[in-house]
Amino acid sequence: MSSHCGPTNQTVTGSARLALVGSPNSGKTTLFNALTGLRTKTGNYPGVTVARFEGKVRLDGHDLVVEDLPGTYSLDPISPDEQVVADVLDPEHDGISTPDGILVTLDATALRRSLGLLTQVLRTRLPVCVVLTFSDELARRGGSLDVDALQRALGVPVVAVTSGSRTDLGRLRRLLPDAASWQRPVLPPPTDRAQAQAWVESLLDSAHYRVPHADRRTRRIDAVLLHPLWGTLIFFATMFAFFQIIFTVATPLQDGVQAFFTWLGNLVTGHVHNPLLSGFLGNALIGGVGSVLVFLPQIALLFVMISLLEGSGYLSRAAFLMDRLMAKAGLEGRAFVALLSSLACAIPGIMATRALPSARDRFATMMGAPLMTCSARLTVYVLLIGLLVSPGTRLGPFGAQGLVMFALYLFGALSAMGTAWVFKRFSSRGAALLPFYMEMPSYRLPKLRTVAVSVWDSCKGFLRKVGRIILLVTVVLWLLLNLPLRSDAQLTAAGVDPGNHAAASAYVIDHSYAATVGHAVEPVFAPLGFDWRVDIGVLASLSAREVFVATLGQVAAAENPDEPTKALRDMTYTDGPHQGQRLFTPATTAALLVFFLYALQCMSTIGVMRRETGTWKWPAVAFGYMFALAWIMAFLTHTVVAALT
Repeated sequence: MSSHCGPTNQTVTGSARLALVGSPNSGKTTLFNALTGLRTKTGNYPGVTVARFEGKVRLDGHDLVVEDLPGTYSLDPISPDEQVVADVLDPEHDGISTPDGILVTLDATALRRSLGLLTQVLRTRLPVCVVLTFSDELARRGGSLDVDALQRALGVPVVAVTSGSRTDLGRLRRLLPDAASWQRPVLPPPTDRAQAQAWVESLLDSAHYRVPHADRRTRRIDAVLLHPLWGTLIFFATMFAFFQIIFTVATPLQDGVQAFFTWLGNLVTGHVHNPLLSGFLGNALIGGVGSVLVFLPQIALLFVMISLLEGSGYLSRAAFLMDRLMAKAGLEGRAFVALLSSLACAIPGIMATRALPSARDRFATMMGAPLMTCSARLTVYVLLIGLLVSPGTRLGPFGAQGLVMFALYLFGALSAMGTAWVFKRFSSRGAALLPFYMEMPSYRLPKLRTVAVSVWDSCKGFLRKVGRIILLVTVVLWLLLNLPLRSDAQLTAAGVDPGNHAAASAYVIDHSYAATVGHAVEPVFAPLGFDWRVDIGVLASLSAREVFVATLGQVAAAENPDEPTKALRDMTYTDGPHQGQRLFTPATTAALLVFFLYALQCMSTIGVMRRETGTWKWPAVAFGYMFALAWIMAFLTHTVVAALT
């Protein structure tokens, strides 16, 4: 799953360009990362919203640009990303520059199938170099291949690259600077399908290709993991353990981060004597931004587990299993891959719908993807679950906090599929499902470096959001919560002791510009149990969901800088019929969880949806239906929980 959430329209120019072409799971992206050293940038193809990934390679004084094209099985496109591959490799296509050379990755363990794509690429008459991947696995499974003979038969360079082998990669690198000098076949492959198949068979014979034995280990594991019953149960058990780990492993790390920010806050209080500066540093930066950074361990652990599941080959099996369930929603397994991508962020999830061949499926999946629980919701969930359920609470052998988190993710996934079903039903008029192809790679141990890079990229994106959007909004919120300024005389006239920091801060916040805005929208959210401070957090979270945590963090830090978590637990209504009563009751906290489960609190997602659909109509529909759904479900939750407690 990619972590790029903000493509630009920039491309690298002025250098020789090579394009990487291959089927999904052929080792194409791994090769791209090895060649470019992960020095990549993201952009869009002109006129379309399919992302392009480019990286620079410098070899012997030559600057090269390598582009990782979307995975495809054929140059006969049935989806937007496959159309891009066909357009890039078409020398006569206007608007997209043709590469100077093409690197085609072929899976040595499935060479017969892989050669079908190669025949189409060779017909473009562009310089081609074949990169054979998984040749070590071919040998392990009893297969064989004469690489030199295959090169002579094809008439193009062929390089076998084994994962982790610098020698193999070095041989390939030496070929890259001068694609124009690559050997080319005298004649292109035949266009007739029967003749093309005969051509492929003759290549295999010339290369003395021996088909590898079926991977017995993979077959034995798949007999269980792909079983309709046992495989589904194991999938849900895996997801359940997934969220138990988030709390059991990450909580001690989170406590350490929290202790650091508490120490930092005390340091500010003890050494910064200017009340305004002390309040800004302690409440806005440490209380606001720090309260979001506290959840970095959970974010990191989430992406560690996703990367491990992906690197092991299990996520492909999960998509296959979910294909049956997705079919009940009128969708297919590729839609599950898009929804699963939304666990990191709804933006790459929405962008992943480009792989769906049906425009109706793309639209339906796009409208449901924001309901998947993204990493931005994770910070809100962890905070609110901590207020709802005590850390030591257990239900049998399981931690209650992990159970609540699992339930939220499960309800989010079911709601996403239910929404997709509704939109598909009203838009498709019974359209037939298109074929679904899913590559099943052999099970492998995930590479530590790949996992580390994936997690670092995801955490870096989270930190970048904290350093930009969340910091900016937090500063604005601090100003709104502390303006207009009150002099000691004004505080005394209002019956507040200026020397009592907590009382003075509470009075200023309760009479701030933010309070005015919060009270204005209070009638909308009062039935859900929210007060004006929660309302401000909900409104601010439209910029980024994490800002809700930062808002409450600022308020809590102002009331009790030493123990902000205790301040949240003890927070009471400041006015209205519930004045003096505890704010975060089980009913209100549960309603907040449900509200964030359904509400579309992300302007970036709305912007990407606008780009993908080409109109503001559907983003407005998505925001409207999700807000209405969030309000109704939160109201029902508050009513039921209040009646039970």
